[in-house]
Amino acid sequence: MNDLQEKFNQKVKPALMKEFGYRNVMECPDIKKVSINVGLSQAKDDKEFIQGIKEDLTLIAGQVPVITRARKSIAGFKTRQGQPVGMKITLRGGKMWDFIYRLIGAALPRIKDFRGLSPKAFDEKGNFSIGIKEHLIFPEISTDNIRNIFSFQVNITTKANDRQEGIALLRALGFPLKKDK
Repeated sequence: MNDLQEKFNQKVKPALMKEFGYRNVMECPDIKKVSINVGLSQAKDDKEFIQGIKEDLTLIAGQVPVITRARKSIAGFKTRQGQPVGMKITLRGGKMWDFIYRLIGAALPRIKDFRGLSPKAFDEKGNFSIGIKEHLIFPEISTDNIRNIFSFQVNITTKANDRQEGIALLRALGFPLKKDK
C-alpha cells in the first residue's frame, strides 16, 4: 500500500463520509480505474515509432499497453482494417494508486506554466479526464534517448454519484484543481 492509498483510507474516506453524510463506508466514493489512451495517427506503419511509444508507456504506467487496431477501412481517415490506430492501458489496484501518486506528485508540477486542472473536465458521474501534451513530464522518461514526443489521455473513473462528489474526492486526494468561478 502506498502513501496515497493510505491517505485515502485514513483521512479522505472519513472526511467524505462526514461531508456528504454517509452512514456506511461502502457509500463513500472511490477510484475504480485509470485508463491511459494514445492515438497513433502519426505512426501509420512505422514500427519503430510504435515500439518507442509502447516502451515509454510501459515505463510510465508500469504495465504493457494493448495495441488497438482499426475494425474497418475508412478512406477518409486513410486507415485500413487491422492497422494499429492506438494504444490503451487500464490500471487498477496498486498500479493505479502508484500512477496517481506519481501524476500528482511528480508529473503535473513539471508542466510549464501549470495553473491547476479545470473542474470542467468532470462528467456528470464524477469521472475526470486529463490530456497530457508531452509524456516528458514523467520522471521515468529520460530525455537523453527520446525518439518521439507524444501526447495521451488519462481518464480517472470514480464510484462517485455525481460531479460534486467526484470533485470533492480528487480534491481531497491532492489533485491541483482550480477553484470554481
